[in-house]
Amino acid sequence: MFRHRGKNRTYFHNLKLASALSFVAGIVNIVGVLSVKVLTTNITGHFAFFSEKVLLDDYGGALTYFVFILCFLGGAFCSSFMVEFSSGRRMFRPHLIPLVTEILLLGFVGISGEESLKISVSPYTVAGILLFAMGVQNSLVTRVSQSVVRTTHLTGLFTDLGIELSKLFFKERKNEQSQLRKNIALKLVIIACFFSGCIIGGFSYSMIRLKTLILTAGLLFCVIRYDKLLYRYYALKRKLR
Repeated sequence: MFRHRGKNRTYFHNLKLASALSFVAGIVNIVGVLSVKVLTTNITGHFAFFSEKVLLDDYGGALTYFVFILCFLGGAFCSSFMVEFSSGRRMFRPHLIPLVTEILLLGFVGISGEESLKISVSPYTVAGILLFAMGVQNSLVTRVSQSVVRTTHLTGLFTDLGIELSKLFFKERKNEQSQLRKNIALKLVIIACFFSGCIIGGFSYSMIRLKTLILTAGLLFCVIRYDKLLYRYYALKRKLR
């Protein structure tokens, strides 16, 4: 899912990556909306709110949205920096540090919802942490899939889906239809998994509140373990040939 790059990367690698992490993004998105009333998987709307606050001379509010934008940017920057740093060091798997970072961030916010621990985290801090985590995830997925997969927002995805659906209606595109259908299927999987994450995350939030993110962090940990076990299986299989 994470290890294969370039020509070694297949459609099914991207399909598994897209389904798992878009589901995670869907959960984080709905938890952010329900808990702090902030969209935490993209920053498109935050630019509009930032502009609105400036026009209303509410510079404190404008600064808040500007910080939200920087949090997402910072997450993307740090994720890419960590991948570059660990790529030349065999002791690290390039994708591992960003994923562990995301797990720790989601876990921390989830734990902050446990009243018995008396961890006080402001709503703005929660929003900033979740935006940073989604910046980390989006940057990692984009790099690993070579910009084929996006998991944290759907605007560009629906645009690409509309373009590719239109191409199916032209006969001169028949030689491309097999690849087009694969691309369309991939995008539909991302949309379905993101939507499923939102629905399941919403039900979970209604029962266990922010602790939903602890389960999400656990899911990411399972994804890491699955990727490692699958890699070992294929490595052993090659040795036995």
